[in-house]
Amino acid sequence: MTPTDPLWSLPATQIAALVRSGAVSATEVAAAALERLEAVNPAINAVVEYRPDEVLAAASRIDTMIAAGEDPGHLAGVPVTIKVNADQAGYATTNGLTSQAGLIAKTDSPFVASMLRAGALPLGRTNMPCFGYRWFTNNLVHGHTYNPRNRALTPGGSSGGAGAAAAAGIGAIAHGTDIAGSIRYPAYACGIHGLRPSLGRVPAYNASSPDRPVGAQLMAVSGPLARTVADLRLGFEVMAGPDPRDPWSVPVPLTGPAVARRAALCLRPDGMETAPELEAELRAAAEKLRDAGWQVDELDSLPPIADAVTVQLTLWMGDGYEAQVAAAEAEGDPGAIAALRGQRRLAEQIDKEAFSRALISRIGIARAWAEFLERYPVVLLPPSADLPFADNLDLKGEADYQRVWTSQMAMIGLPVGGMPSLCLATGATEDGTPLGIQLVSARYREDVVLDAAEAIEARGARVSIATPLD
Repeated sequence: MTPTDPLWSLPATQIAALVRSGAVSATEVAAAALERLEAVNPAINAVVEYRPDEVLAAASRIDTMIAAGEDPGHLAGVPVTIKVNADQAGYATTNGLTSQAGLIAKTDSPFVASMLRAGALPLGRTNMPCFGYRWFTNNLVHGHTYNPRNRALTPGGSSGGAGAAAAAGIGAIAHGTDIAGSIRYPAYACGIHGLRPSLGRVPAYNASSPDRPVGAQLMAVSGPLARTVADLRLGFEVMAGPDPRDPWSVPVPLTGPAVARRAALCLRPDGMETAPELEAELRAAAEKLRDAGWQVDELDSLPPIADAVTVQLTLWMGDGYEAQVAAAEAEGDPGAIAALRGQRRLAEQIDKEAFSRALISRIGIARAWAEFLERYPVVLLPPSADLPFADNLDLKGEADYQRVWTSQMAMIGLPVGGMPSLCLATGATEDGTPLGIQLVSARYREDVVLDAAEAIEARGARVSIATPLD
């Protein structure tokens, strides 16, 4: 970045340094961020609620702390966005549902509180599909979110608003959640970076809502999306940490012991029919890692992914499927209804024994990945089989619906092992369609996957900020 770059366009690491040093005020950053939001958000509908007075008041408090010689925190003055399925005191935790439009949170989710304590400016709430069921983002309460790089493409889901916002320069760090790709796919589709942390890294708790079924407990996580890997690291480190309200959360150090700089490259895991453009990006990324001193071995296979997809869907769809369908039909959301109806054949085959077998299979899959990642601390693989989908492709017909779900094997399956995974933007096609790769490391070794991503990022083009067009 240059000294003439507008404040809203700067990475979080630079904003925090400038604010902490007194070179710029948090109020100046807030004003610039709000100006950018109001200029571009009408074209993409990424942020569905924001309160300028509250943003400026938060900035003023940070400036007061700095003037008094107090430490405002690692995110001092950094504009961030929060997805509408996380509790933020005074805001509706809608989950993309009209029926929850009045569900006002009284307290912050633990990671939201951590970000605010670290000096973040909560710029606005970002959109998602109803119930978070899709890799596309629209609903009946907040409307349609568009990809700022190309309105014909999906912005991804379920954290589509987060991905679109960060890509368009609305905030430096966006919060997202991921059960089967909901951080990673919006990052890929919008041409930015997204980190899905290990299970238990970022505490999950919404006081406004009932506890989730076991499948979601074992697979859903919160994490950051951003335009630089350094910002991913910063956002993750602030979000992470144990909290007694989340019994799955763990007090694990953010940095572990040194590992061998050895990576595995797999272009077509479990026979995935990977797009040639993505294979080329993976090979290029492998060369960048080699240039950084890593040994990269190309392999034909990895630990289970396709079998992990079956486990994921069994635990997701097999726990109260008919109640999920009834809730989607009561909401009347076409996308949620289609997503669930498309899995009916599988859901009807799930009995108690099948559910139990899935839970047992989960530990075997996690073990296989853990042992593999001892030999290869980083794995490079496709984010999806396809380039980013046309918007609402899953609603075009049965064949397109099945294509979407088949293409997303690496999105759906990896969470079963509990490892961190990162989608890294690596470029674009000639027509501007985003391209990227996915990286995986061992549980609680986000430091390793971030290091590898930074090595690739340092040897490639920077992520550009999108200028949305109506």
